[in-house]
Amino acid sequence: MALLKFNKSELVNLSYSLKREIILANRTGAYCNTSIVSCNTRRYHGLLAVPVDNFGGDCHMLLSSLDESIILGGGQFNLGIHNYNNVYEPRGHKYIVDFNADSAPEITYKVGEVVLTKTFLLAQDSDQVMIKYSLLESPSKLTLELKPFLAFRNIHTLTHENQDVDTRCTRIPGGVSYRMYRGYPDLNMQLSCAADFREQPYWYDGITYSDEYRRGFDCKEDLWVPGIFTLEMKPGDSFIFSASVEEADPKQLKRRFNSNLAKIGVIGSMHDLLVRNAHLLKRCRGGREQITAGFSWMATGLLRETLMALPGLTLFATGDCTEFENILDNLIEDEQERLFHKTTQVEAPLRLADVLQQYVAFAGGEKRVWGKYGETLKGVIESYAPGRRAEVTLHPNGLVWAQMDRVALSWMNAYINGNPVTERAGYQVDTNAWWYNALCYAIDMELKYNRKDRSFADRWIPVRDAAKESFQKIFWKADTGYLSDYVDNAGQKPEVRPNQLVAVYVPYSPIDDEAKISIMETMKSELVTKRGIRTLSPRNIMYRGVYEGSQIDRDLAYHQGCTRTELLAPYIEVGFRIKGADFIKRAEYLVEGFYEDINKHGVGAFSELYDGNPPHEPHGAISSACATAALLKCEYLINVNKEAVK
Repeated sequence: MALLKFNKSELVNLSYSLKREIILANRTGAYCNTSIVSCNTRRYHGLLAVPVDNFGGDCHMLLSSLDESIILGGGQFNLGIHNYNNVYEPRGHKYIVDFNADSAPEITYKVGEVVLTKTFLLAQDSDQVMIKYSLLESPSKLTLELKPFLAFRNIHTLTHENQDVDTRCTRIPGGVSYRMYRGYPDLNMQLSCAADFREQPYWYDGITYSDEYRRGFDCKEDLWVPGIFTLEMKPGDSFIFSASVEEADPKQLKRRFNSNLAKIGVIGSMHDLLVRNAHLLKRCRGGREQITAGFSWMATGLLRETLMALPGLTLFATGDCTEFENILDNLIEDEQERLFHKTTQVEAPLRLADVLQQYVAFAGGEKRVWGKYGETLKGVIESYAPGRRAEVTLHPNGLVWAQMDRVALSWMNAYINGNPVTERAGYQVDTNAWWYNALCYAIDMELKYNRKDRSFADRWIPVRDAAKESFQKIFWKADTGYLSDYVDNAGQKPEVRPNQLVAVYVPYSPIDDEAKISIMETMKSELVTKRGIRTLSPRNIMYRGVYEGSQIDRDLAYHQGCTRTELLAPYIEVGFRIKGADFIKRAEYLVEGFYEDINKHGVGAFSELYDGNPPHEPHGAISSACATAALLKCEYLINVNKEAVK
């Protein structure tokens, strides 16, 4: 079952192939990311990027690319491809005849009668990329040259020719080792077969990243090539090239490659694809399990993104409750400031209640879960008391008011020239729905499992009751039948956004059933698409339906029309609550579109966002934790409801 496959006509068409990327990642936090024709189009692209502890754990690009050249019959055929000021040289993509990524990504080159494959693999437990070269066909013995392009820089920056490079070459078994600058780990480049390495240091200047150019960012850098590996191959030969921060045993490289290849397996279904992506987005470096928000530029261990993605990437992917708790425990330890003191995403700490509720619904053990995490959630609630947080104020009506001058205090936090696109200062509908749900949940758990001490419940019950009394009065727009997105001193803000979905989704809803039905109808008619939920109704004058253009254009669209996969999970869950099994076909329809796009943007991955307008092209991070988690939960909900009607 070839799910992730491209043919020659697609591959040689650069306007098509350069927009499609592969992403490999592992538990150590290392990654390999490039286009399907091995031409880097972003500053984040490269064959080996690793976290560097000496530089605060930030990810740094060590090996940018590896160019291959076939020498046969007096001719040299260069398989590499780079962009120099929109001129591609060499143009090795013209030799590519096949690409398949149902297991490890594999490219097939055909040069006359020569057929050569290269297969990319990232070790699961170390900062090591391995590339297997196999000569399938050739009229005679040939010579293969490998030319490594080194960067040694932060993934967010670019490097340029300089005199500070340490050019010393250390010979090691099967290869060479370089460390371009102090503080970096060694990059050990080794082969599993006999090869010569000829030192030939040279700077390749002006390599251009087309995606950065298109976005209006700095797009050119210089990369250093220390020399060239040369070896001979005959038909049937294969070898492994390894680049790693630790020396490998060349004699064990083939075995190590095959062992890691067996671990990733073959994708045979969409569920396999989702689970593989969930695995890529979870990191365990130094024994600390965390979630990476997305590849290849999004951070690891973020509060909001981790809370949103955690149930999907653990419970609904593999059912691993131990992993769930380990990640949550590490998040709580790392995010004390945001959980209990201050944050610019005021709803994020309150999502902890939802995570615990999902955990209990999935695995049971309510009393134990509350015993372990109850004090943390109570601490979060206490931090919203008057005078505790500068960014929010708890009003006598039981609702929280979020406001700081020129600060976007919610997940809708895009900025243009220092000014928020969607500031939403005042009563935010989603924040207050999360707030009410957290209050109710904590109070109920305390009354149920901590009967000897009613102090917390007695203090917060009046606030809960006031919030319940106020919420629908404050936010409901009776003339339109939906909730205002936020309310400030000037009154209700009428734009139709998906934030109101939270009030329908949370187990402790602050609105009545009639309002829920009306909201779902509004969302269906104005926000729901075949690629997730729009962040703003197309009827609004601020709506931007396409995420393209300059940085300003994209930031204007980011929360003003782009769709979000992550919002689909709560929408589908509510749909099942209301309609039961009758919602199965609708849920399947809303999910299947994402599988149609697995050969776009990130090949075999699920994108951060999509255009609000058809045909809803994918954009943003090519592999999103929140999107992947949402689809895993949607799949779980669909299966549960199918089982219920058997």
